[in-house]
Order: sequence, then structure tokens, then C-alpha cells
Amino acid sequence: MIKEIEIVLLPEETAHPELLQKLAAEQLKTEFKRISSVKIRKRSIDARGRGVVFRLKVEVFIDENPIPEIFAVNYPIVADKKPVIIVGAGPAGLFAALRCIELGLKPIVLERGKDVKQRRRDLAAINKQGIVNPESNYCYGEGGAGTYSDGKLYTRSNKRGDIQYVLKTLVAHGASEDILVDARPHIGTNKLPQIITALRDEILNAGGEVHFDAKVVDFLLDVGKIKGVLLANGNQLTAEAVILATGHSARDSFYLLHQKNILIEAKPFALGVRIEHPQSLIDQAQYHCDIRGPYLPPSYYSLVEQVDGRGVFSFCMCPGGIIAPCATDFDEIVVNGWSPSKRNNPYANSGTVVQINLEDVPGATDHPLRMLEFQSAIEQQAYAAGGGQLVAPAQRMVDFVNNRLSADLPNNSYLPGTKSVELKEVLPNLVHQRLKQALPVFGKKIKGYYTNEAILVGVESRTSSPVRIPRDRETLQHPQIIGFYPCGEGAGYAGGIVSAAIDGMNCAEAVFKQLN
Repeated sequence: MIKEIEIVLLPEETAHPELLQKLAAEQLKTEFKRISSVKIRKRSIDARGRGVVFRLKVEVFIDENPIPEIFAVNYPIVADKKPVIIVGAGPAGLFAALRCIELGLKPIVLERGKDVKQRRRDLAAINKQGIVNPESNYCYGEGGAGTYSDGKLYTRSNKRGDIQYVLKTLVAHGASEDILVDARPHIGTNKLPQIITALRDEILNAGGEVHFDAKVVDFLLDVGKIKGVLLANGNQLTAEAVILATGHSARDSFYLLHQKNILIEAKPFALGVRIEHPQSLIDQAQYHCDIRGPYLPPSYYSLVEQVDGRGVFSFCMCPGGIIAPCATDFDEIVVNGWSPSKRNNPYANSGTVVQINLEDVPGATDHPLRMLEFQSAIEQQAYAAGGGQLVAPAQRMVDFVNNRLSADLPNNSYLPGTKSVELKEVLPNLVHQRLKQALPVFGKKIKGYYTNEAILVGVESRTSSPVRIPRDRETLQHPQIIGFYPCGEGAGYAGGIVSAAIDGMNCAEAVFKQLN
């Protein structure tokens, strides 16, 4: 017999897993010896009251043993099967490749950047010297932007596909089983590279292909059908299906599609800053304590406020995290955030952004790249304001609200350095004004949030793609091109690792239907 119940634990009780069996027996009024196992199925922190507790949904096995879970998949060999070209080795591309293999298709994954190991050198150059490699950076390379930007797995994409399948695949390739139960699952930048490498090895062992430094510079078309791609090195690859999973920062891919008169559309996105506080301040506010105890993880927050008819909201919150320089070209500033698996850095940061709608951006309303070009112009303004070498424009929070240049800046985690700037000179007025109004309101929601100890670092601009590549709702193919599948964040159909992975699998299944 299996019973599902909720158990509430004090933080210090989580250090004693044997307590679960005792508490389950008491709650179910069952003899302790009849309970063979208690399996945690969901775990979350409840800090709404004065005392913080862990809430666990568990399965209690009475008079029977649980069946061991097996996460590994036996992938078939597809070396001689029909090829599918997948452009991009982010979560959408990698999970599309794995699903292709399961369906008996041979994936050929083309990644413009480097593998995860070689990528580290280019990231070191960005952080220490302010040098951006346009083909290998925080956005481009094996695993995509998420590999070195934290690995947060929280998603609301239940209707798009099987979230648990994605999480179990990650566990099968080295992730902790904790991601299956935590309310806000997280892997950590320090652990993701090994998992990404294991996914690549899985593809290669099954007879698929993964190529690095393989930038696609043209799509080979024939009377409304895709025939393959041309690489920067002059090589051509042919296939009846191409999945385009380039991510939200591959601007040259958007320009290429536009030049070839392939339909793309301008899309709204969000723009703002990354805000960093001392993690201790957030812990004190969220956990109602002076010092966070040893059994509680660094606290997170989620904030949203309507200001003048527009949402202002926190995004990609990183407890115990670091602000990262995520530019993909030499003359721009883009910031993002990440945390290691232990989330043990002294700062907490979060994107805090305002929605930019199509009508907010001047120019021809039918120009599909106008949102992208607006985004790019803001990033270049931020670069100029910082003075070069990826130094980011920044301002203390209260100074920002009061239109006051900060006399100095607090210590912070952004390694290339920050420069005191009035951010109103960088941000569009509609963003600046709404942030000014929202931040004091956020301070009423989280005690201590509105403080000059907090720093605003500009600009957080790559929250989502500023372009959508249309596709048919049923076949997932581009309406103009048979066999061409826009996929993931870059095409405008996902917003994070899990949703991108699900979209990649959905596209692989659509390819299978087309080819069969």
C-alpha cells in the first residue's frame, strides 16, 4: 500500500532523514515497522510565517518496497539512419538530438562555438580582460547560454511537454536527484558542464554527430524545401529536415533569414538592469532572522508590480550568485546572473525589467528586426557609458530613484568592473521611469530591499528573443519552407532550459512525422 501525505519539518530536522519514517507512522497512525520507505516527491520552503519550515509531499510505502527508479535510456544506434541537421547545441538542440535518436533518426548537431571545456578560456578572457570572442562566450558554445548561467530549471511549461522526462534525462547524465523534488530546481554553473559533456557523449555513442566551430552562414533551399546548410568553412551538409535552435542572441541568423526573404517577425521583450544586494540582507528579510541558519539555503525573491499599465518584474533571480558579462560582440554591455550549486557567494542578484512592446519602438511597424536593433542600440549605449572593456554602467539604488550620481559604488560581483553612471542616460525613459516608481514599492514588500547598499548594473537586455520565427501550429514547420523547424528561445517558443528542451523534443517528433 502507498499513501501520499504532506510532512512539515523544521530546518534543523532536515538533517535527520530517519525522522520521516517516524513522522509518517504517527500521521498515518500506523506501526513504525510496517513502513518500509518514505520517498520525497516534492520539497519547498515556506517562509510565510515567522518560523520557516520545509513542506514535503511524500509517498509512504506500507508493507511493500518501492520499485527502484532507473533513469538511464538505452538509445539505439543511428549512424546509418536518415540525417537531421540541428543548428545549435543549447538545451533545445541537445534534447532535439536525443529525441531524434530515440525515434531512429541521426542528429547532426552544428554548434558555432566551442565545447564546454574550451569555452572556459574564453569566459576567463571576458571576465579578466574584457575581451569578447564573438563565437565563444556566455551565450555561444556547447550547452548554450544556460551552461555558464546557472542551470535554473524552474518552469511553468506543463502543457508543452513532459517536464519530468527532461529532469530525469539530466539526472541520468549526472544531475542530482534533488532536481526531481525541489520546487525551484537548480543545477549550478560548476556542475552543468559535466552533464552537458555526458549528453554529447550519449549522442556520439549512438552514432550521431556533434561539430564545434561549425557556424551556419546559409540555408540551402529548393522551391520551398530545405535541402541543407552551408558552413563558414565552405562545407555543405544536406538533409531533408533542419531544426534551427540558435538561441536568442544569434543576431546574424536573424539577419540571414531576413536577407533570404524568409518570414520573421518583431517580438516584444523585456529590458532593465540587474540588481544586486548582500545575500544576508535578503535572507534576513525573507527568513525573518538576524543570521540565516545552517539548514536553510540562501533565500530568493520574486517581485512584480504594475506601473503605468506596464509590468515591472524580477527575472532570473540568483541567490548567492554572480553578475556575468554576457555580451556577444565587442562594443556592447549585456549582463545576466548565475549561481554555483551551493549558492555560496555573498551577493544575491536578479534581473529587474520592464516589458518593451512593439509600439514603444519607433520605425517602420512592419520591419521584423526593429526590436533587435533597438535592443542592440541600448547595449551599445551601455558600453559607451562604461568606457569600454566591458566595464558596466552602475548606480546605487536610492541614488537611481533620486536622479543622483553615486559618489561611489558598493563592492559587487561583476568582475570586469563597474563605473558610476546615471542610468537614465542609458535606459529608455519608459524603463527608467517605471523602475524609479517600482523600486520603493518593492522595498515595502521586502524589508530592506530599497537601500543604497544595492547596486543597479546595466543592462539586462537578453531576457528573451526580440524576434519570432513563425511556424505552423500543427507541423511546427516554417510556413514558407518544408522541413525547416524554428525551435527554442531564439525562435520565440521557449524561455529557459526546460521549456527549450521540451520544444526541441517536440520539433524532433514533428520531423519524425514529416520524414515518415
